[in-house]
Amino acid sequence: MMVERRPVLTFMTHALLILGIVIMLLPIYVAFVTSTQSIETLNSATQVIPMLPGHDFATNYQTALVGSSQYNIPPALLLLWNSFLMALAIAVGKIILALISAYAVVYFNFRFKMLFFWAIFLTLMLPVEVRIVPTYDIVINLGMLNTFAGLTLPLIASATATFMFRQFFMTIPRQYAEAAAIDGAGPVRFFIDVVLPLSKTNIVALFIVIFIYGWNQFLWPLIITSSDQSLHTIVMGLMQIADTLGQIPNWNFIMAEVMLATIIPVLIVVIMQRWFVKGLMETDK
Repeated sequence: MMVERRPVLTFMTHALLILGIVIMLLPIYVAFVTSTQSIETLNSATQVIPMLPGHDFATNYQTALVGSSQYNIPPALLLLWNSFLMALAIAVGKIILALISAYAVVYFNFRFKMLFFWAIFLTLMLPVEVRIVPTYDIVINLGMLNTFAGLTLPLIASATATFMFRQFFMTIPRQYAEAAAIDGAGPVRFFIDVVLPLSKTNIVALFIVIFIYGWNQFLWPLIITSSDQSLHTIVMGLMQIADTLGQIPNWNFIMAEVMLATIIPVLIVVIMQRWFVKGLMETDK
């Protein structure tokens, strides 16, 4: 069957794609350009935001990285490190807990198995605002306020990841488990040697999604580390810079930290994009 080419339709398709790219990249470009300007240029009432990079790139990014008490700027290096550790701990913890939970639900038979599973799943219907008050109370009672454990442990449980791994494990043929049992492999050996290798693309895909989820956390770190700035994250640092008490914000430093805050998530996605796409679209068996 011969495919008919329509130049007008092809042109419109490409034009829409280009327009979509411009719409998505323009805010990032404006943020980068703003991060290279001086305070005087941005605060000038007679000039709009420049569309070409300025000459203060090195100064602005150095100030953002090491911090400045004069401009109320926390050191971005510490904030980025805290955000990375928090996001990594949340992602690894969620995946490990979800893998074990889903494996138990699929491959073990015990009373009220499905009741426990649906109890986990129903937590998805509870908004964060409903769960955050009792969670905060538990953290206080356990003495984990202003600690890294209090920052990460309450965010590790994941009904979504458990459900997704359960659905994937159910697609693995039962003959694999039977063959492993005949060869003398127990549940732990079957999990490590068979289930985990088959799940690697799904694990990577979920890791990227959960890592970015942890990286973007704001409300919980704000509540749990309000009195300990050494545990603040990059998102909280942006709020601190923008909080100028009625004065004009230093948009060049704010945008410099915004650009710095995007580097690690972008690198994670770029490095793992091949596995990410396979994990979302293919079943690696």
